[in-house]
Amino acid sequence: MASGMFISVVLFLSVWSTAKSSQVPDEVYRMECRDRYFMIAVDLSFTWEEPRFEAVDETGVFPLVGQYAAMCGYNVQVLPLQDRVELRASYFSCHTDNQDDEVFTFNFNMMVTHGEEVLTYNMNKTCSPALPWSPREVTCEANYMEVSVRSDVACPTGTRRDDWDAVVQTAYTSAVSDWQVMFQRVGQEVTPMNLTEAQDQGYTFDLTDGRLVFRTPYGQPYSFSTDVNGVPVEVVYATLFSRQSWVVLMVDLVAACSKYEGSHDGSYLRWQTPEVLHPLVAGLHETKISVGVDGKLVEQPVAEERGYLVEKFNDTVQISIPHNATGGYRKTVASGDLNEFYTFEIYVEQISVDEDDVDTRLRFHKTLTTPLLPRPIFSEDRTVFEEQMFTVYLGDVPLDVELIAVILKDTEYNVPPFTNKPGSIITQVIQPNDTRSYTMKVPFEDSDVLQQLNKEEKAVEYRLDINYTLTVLPEKKLFFHQASVTASTPLSPPAFIAECSDFGINFKLDRHPFDSLWVITIGSDPLTEELAEQHGYIMTNDGKTLLLQAPLFSHGYEYTNITLKGYFGTFEILVRDRETFEVQSSSVKTCPFTTKEFIMCSTDGWMTVIADLTYSVPRGSSLASASLVDPYCGPRDSDDSRVLFSFPLNSCGSLVKLNKEIVTYENEVLFSQTQPAVKSPGGLLDRVTMECTYPLAGLHRLFSVYKFESDTAGVGKIFHSIVHHQGLQSPTTEPTTVTQTMVPVTRRTKSTRRPGRHPSAKFIKVSNFLQKLSKRTRGLSQVKTVPAI
Repeated sequence: MASGMFISVVLFLSVWSTAKSSQVPDEVYRMECRDRYFMIAVDLSFTWEEPRFEAVDETGVFPLVGQYAAMCGYNVQVLPLQDRVELRASYFSCHTDNQDDEVFTFNFNMMVTHGEEVLTYNMNKTCSPALPWSPREVTCEANYMEVSVRSDVACPTGTRRDDWDAVVQTAYTSAVSDWQVMFQRVGQEVTPMNLTEAQDQGYTFDLTDGRLVFRTPYGQPYSFSTDVNGVPVEVVYATLFSRQSWVVLMVDLVAACSKYEGSHDGSYLRWQTPEVLHPLVAGLHETKISVGVDGKLVEQPVAEERGYLVEKFNDTVQISIPHNATGGYRKTVASGDLNEFYTFEIYVEQISVDEDDVDTRLRFHKTLTTPLLPRPIFSEDRTVFEEQMFTVYLGDVPLDVELIAVILKDTEYNVPPFTNKPGSIITQVIQPNDTRSYTMKVPFEDSDVLQQLNKEEKAVEYRLDINYTLTVLPEKKLFFHQASVTASTPLSPPAFIAECSDFGINFKLDRHPFDSLWVITIGSDPLTEELAEQHGYIMTNDGKTLLLQAPLFSHGYEYTNITLKGYFGTFEILVRDRETFEVQSSSVKTCPFTTKEFIMCSTDGWMTVIADLTYSVPRGSSLASASLVDPYCGPRDSDDSRVLFSFPLNSCGSLVKLNKEIVTYENEVLFSQTQPAVKSPGGLLDRVTMECTYPLAGLHRLFSVYKFESDTAGVGKIFHSIVHHQGLQSPTTEPTTVTQTMVPVTRRTKSTRRPGRHPSAKFIKVSNFLQKLSKRTRGLSQVKTVPAI
């Protein structure tokens, strides 16, 4: 039947291009011989525009575009997710050199654009099919259907008798020696046409050494759509015939392809095809399905490992592929939110065997694409508070999305390298699940971090607002992701740094923005410039640092461990809550000091005195014989020139001087010897007296046996006055004094007082005494001296 059969094919001719360029770089293209077609894949980065292809044979060059490419068995497809353009050519395509259906030689021109220049590259390849041809093979390409049958089995197996009789009758009555074709459609009259007419309408017929080939683009006038088991199918049914003498030669050529577009259920992409696409291939008793991607079938174990499922039900084959399975391609889309879709170039082979053991091999090329699926990225606060910086994690960023900038507050920082922001870093990590992540670290004290005071919680709240700017590749479409992280740190009351000096204690405080929550006090008095001036403090405050110098003997000191060798002075600064005035913390510093003379008037009614008696000792006397007015009140300690007394104010012969506002206790250092030993110039002696003065308003009790209470410490003075050795004071010599201003000390308990004889004093209520004193001295300001008894 094959002998003498020849079908002419009309070719579109173009001018042969003589301009050729150098060899195409190996890294930008590949050519492969597949089972039933030849493939060229070219990297899109190789050209500014999509490359164009021409088929070349001995008759000329033919641009492979539109309807002509489909008629001749070529499919040119741009695959942006794979970043390539792909040409697939059927082994029976036009312009392909076919030697005995075993060796096929392809020759193409590829035109690429570089700037304003168009370069042409010649690409050729010789292929031999890896598998033998089946008696009947059908290819469902993306843009055409193709059927080829072996010429020695081109009999109408399975054709319905009524259809066959109608075709035979028509063919017999109209057959001529030239080949003609009849296209059958249900309910329409069969009309023969010659092959030239069929070619003009987009149909291609070809006769090789052993096969008859028929090809048609989808949607041609004589194609028809039908529904098989709920699956849409496109069918073209052509009968080729010729009358040779009294014999009519007839060949049935039927191509049927599933037009099911696919579906997605949230997890799987599904595609369906009827097990039997047309009655011509009815009577099948065995069907085998194989699945692959990108034109390559995979073994069953590999398909199962990838999660591919092939199921049959109701005479329908259903193929299910997880949308994120290996072999697919994904793409991120920025359309308001971040979305993605998956695409599979599936390749399905269906081998069917009919009742006559004639097998039909059916191959499908199908692109399955999911709808847009949400592709959220997420940010996570991974801050470790002890690091005092924010750590923010941005995860699940697809590999085709990159972070290019971050906006913190109102400032944009480029990524990478993020080096224009000292102290802050951004690191990128490629994750095992083919995503990328970014980790950003920003210190709490960074200028882009918002700080807010929470007065109720006494805490500082830090907030970092981040606007991530990402770009989707390769189109560089921008997408923004916002995140906000917060941290809270309890505020600590201000703490001073203190150091000792020869003249007192110095305090330093580094100021912070929220120090206004607290009040700094000396005792209960807020530390102000007025208070510093009043008590002789030296204070400077530039807004960043507060410096306070508390001179020795100024208000606020406490003195302990007083000996002739020295003593300890303690100064305390309190920090109080501004609202409640409760003490929150204190800064206390204790320093050792030495002094030649010293006087302390405590709040519990004790006078402690270190007096210099260098010029006060009469001849024949020693410091050990010194006493106060009461001869029974001797010194607690002495050395070669000084004595230490510590005694209750209202004892040891002290005189009490009262007026409206103050009370003064006075005592004097005396010696039991009356014969002087002149030590001072001109035979004069140094008379040493000391006194403690308290404001009456601060006294709780004026006189009691051992009880004395005052709100404040007294003001102490030591007087040195020059007297004649007979005891008469020189009227021409001014007294010298050592003054101790109001100095608080720790109140002594009875157990800590030095035992000794202390005469008792009469108890007087302060309020009654002041009333009587007011009556006697109304309008006067005299001082009344009262001996302590």
